[in-house]
Amino acid sequence: MANAESAPTLNSLGFAKPAAETRVLVAMSGGVDSSVVAAQLAEEGYDVIGITLQLYDHGAALAKKGACCAGQDIHDARRVAERVGFPHYVLDYETAFRDAVIEEFADSYLAGATPVPCIRCNERVKFRDLLETAKDLDADCMATGHYIQRKLGPNGPELHCATDSARDQSYFLFSTTPEQLDYLRFPLGHLPDKTATRRLAAKYGLPVADKPDSQDICFVPEGNYASVIEKLRPGAVEAGEIVHADGRVLGTHDGVIHYTIGQRRGLGIGGLAEPLYVVRLDVETRQVVVGPKEMLASRRVPVREVNWLGDAALASRETWDVSVKIRSTRPPRAAVLRPLSDTEAEVELLDPEEGVSPGQACVFYESGGTRVLGGGWIWKGR
Repeated sequence: MANAESAPTLNSLGFAKPAAETRVLVAMSGGVDSSVVAAQLAEEGYDVIGITLQLYDHGAALAKKGACCAGQDIHDARRVAERVGFPHYVLDYETAFRDAVIEEFADSYLAGATPVPCIRCNERVKFRDLLETAKDLDADCMATGHYIQRKLGPNGPELHCATDSARDQSYFLFSTTPEQLDYLRFPLGHLPDKTATRRLAAKYGLPVADKPDSQDICFVPEGNYASVIEKLRPGAVEAGEIVHADGRVLGTHDGVIHYTIGQRRGLGIGGLAEPLYVVRLDVETRQVVVGPKEMLASRRVPVREVNWLGDAALASRETWDVSVKIRSTRPPRAAVLRPLSDTEAEVELLDPEEGVSPGQACVFYESGGTRVLGGGWIWKGR
């Protein structure tokens, strides 16, 4: 009786063929992370193509440090490709980026929300448009420098937090769909820390080995959101009143967009006995509503546009015990997820969270585990 055929050997990207016959498109921002991914895969013998997206005005970005996807960063990505020896292309996605990310960012701020444009960029530009470009180039997969892990589970690919919790980017990737996850690869997610990445960059002799990490939102210089909104929507910013939650008028402001939920400093209403925080932004009346800290606590969080990555359908249960993140910088906290449909749900936090604001993401995690179960967008007040 003939022996059963052994299972085919998979390469490091999960394909049953040699690395040299596996084409991978690497999304290169010009930073050290994606540069290391490209160099590592090229060293392993893969057919690497580097793509950098020009997302906003090239000339204006040349002098801006701490951003990505323009000016110096495009130059740096090209230098890495030349150093390692693989083809590199720059694609002009400026119009797509403006339409899919920047315009919504401006509208959300003017509506009193606190948007997270990096999530929309991943969702609508990098993991949608660029991913389609990768397929058009007959790439077997697309790799990025994000710190997150893709693991194979019993029902297919799963999204998991990075090994290094300090670098984990799962909050910004919750809207990755199962179909996208099947095509994506994240080679850095298992590394213990950023130092390990920089050591690899030095090993490959990359010119960006010591390049600082990007900090700001790429199209928002120095984190000044208000100035960007004023340029995008001239005349849309109107003055109004700063009002205590009990109805007292405490002062005036130059525009709701200058304030965020939870803000305490810079309110311009000093001399009061109690510390006050922004608890609500009322765009219709142009009021910034302030109150004591306890008013910031939220227990119930409504979300919509839910992207679900669990094995069973979201609405197949009345409740899910999960952990959630309301902000990227805060640790997950225990919650109960109550589906209202396949795309809407209510999250009940076991312990109240301060500063929950419409426009933020609420990301769901497996309770006590590392798996990302999806997430949604917070869309109305408490």
